[in-house]
Parts: sequence; structure tokens; C-alpha cells
Amino acid sequence: MTPFEEQPPEEAPEAGQDTAAEEESPAAGAEEAEAESPAAGAEEESPAAADEAQEPAVADERQEPAPAEEEPVAAEEPSGGEEAVAAEEPSGGGEPATPEAGAPPAAEPAPSPKERRRRERGTHREARPSRSPEERQAERDTTRASKSRERQANRARARRRSAERPASPAPDLPAADGRPAGRPKVRQGIVVSNKADKTITVRIDIARRHRRYQRIVRSSRTLHAHDERNEAQEGDTVRVVESRPTSRTKRWRLIDVLERGEQ
Repeated sequence: MTPFEEQPPEEAPEAGQDTAAEEESPAAGAEEAEAESPAAGAEEESPAAADEAQEPAVADERQEPAPAEEEPVAAEEPSGGEEAVAAEEPSGGGEPATPEAGAPPAAEPAPSPKERRRRERGTHREARPSRSPEERQAERDTTRASKSRERQANRARARRRSAERPASPAPDLPAADGRPAGRPKVRQGIVVSNKADKTITVRIDIARRHRRYQRIVRSSRTLHAHDERNEAQEGDTVRVVESRPTSRTKRWRLIDVLERGEQ
């Protein structure tokens, strides 16, 4: 074929060939990106590498022990107790340590009731001077004498009141053995038995008001009285008076029969 002959036109690529080229193009782009990435990574890692390079130096500086400061040699403590205390005190004027200005004051614990009563007694009580045994005995004698005079005055006052009080009429009773009659007890009751000779059993009914509940409380008791002439019968209302013991159980004596009982 001569050079002058016309060459045939190039054929257009098929659809399959185009897609293959397109698929190869991203791979080529990725290879280019990977080629560029090491440079970028090197640039990014450069500050971290610089820091890592500096860290060992800092660590070495920290690990190195600081030079120990020379401490002043303390003077030997003196053997005397007072001199030792003086040496221990701070040099700043010898003032005691005070709490900080901002710190609240420590609250004192509340005293117990016993301690509170003791303090109250101490405030009211006056301090007394020391006294000798003779002075104390003289004070006791004076106190006793004053109390004795007060008792005597109270007794005299009570005697005057009793003398001014009107006396209750005493029962008209004969004197026994020529001695003046006193003021014996007199009771009224009902005869419940006269079987014994010269002796009657009398029931005394008592009605009183209860001091707390204010109700009438009734009770009874029996006593033995001496009846010289056997006058009283069962059911009679009699009056008896207190007398000297006539027998083992008789301390009363019949005065008169007030009312006869039903026979």
C-alpha cells in the first residue's frame, strides 16, 4: 500500500470497552491518591513526632531528682525542762497559735442536768468562812433554843384555843371509886344477844360519807357490855358507855334502855 493511499478511519470503541476504561479510571485515581497520601501522612505525623521527641526530654527532667536543699543544723536541745520548752516555742513573739479568722468558734457541749443544778446551787449559795468546832456548836445551840421557844409558844396558843372553845356536855355518870368522871365514849345500839349472864351483845350501826366518792357507807360492829341486873332483852335499843375492863371481852357498861323491842 502506498503512502498516498488513504488510511481507513478508526473505529469507535464499543460500549463494553468504554465501561472497562471507566472502571479502570477510578483505580488509577485511587493509585494516584495513594501515591499522594504518604506525603500528606508524613506532614500530619510531623507535629506528633515532634511532641514524642520532646516528651522523653521532659520525662528525663522529671526523673532527675532535685538537688536537696541544705537544712540548717538544729542546735542541740538543752537538758533543762524550762529551756527545752523555750526552744520549742516559736520565735515570733511567743504568741499562742490562734484559729483562723474565718473558722467558726467551737461550740461548747451542753451541760448535763446534774451539772446545771450544781451550777445553780453555786450561784445562790454564798461562800461561808471556815469556822472552828466551837463556833459550829454554838450555832447549833442557838438554833435549838430558838426552835424550843417556838414550840412552847405554839403549845401555849393551842391551850388558849382549847380553853376558849365551849366544852361539850358530859354525860351524867356516877363517879367510880370516888374519882371524878372523865369524858368516856358513849354508843347507842341494838341488843342482838343476852344469853350470857350479866352480858349483852350490842350491834352498833355506823353510817358515814365516803371521803372520796361522797357516798353514804354503812357498816356495823358488835361489842360486849356489862348488864348488872339483866335488864336488856334482844331487840332493845340501849345506850352503853366505855368503862374499865370487866372481863376478857367486856369494855362497856349498860347505862339505860332507850326503847323496848318487839317481843
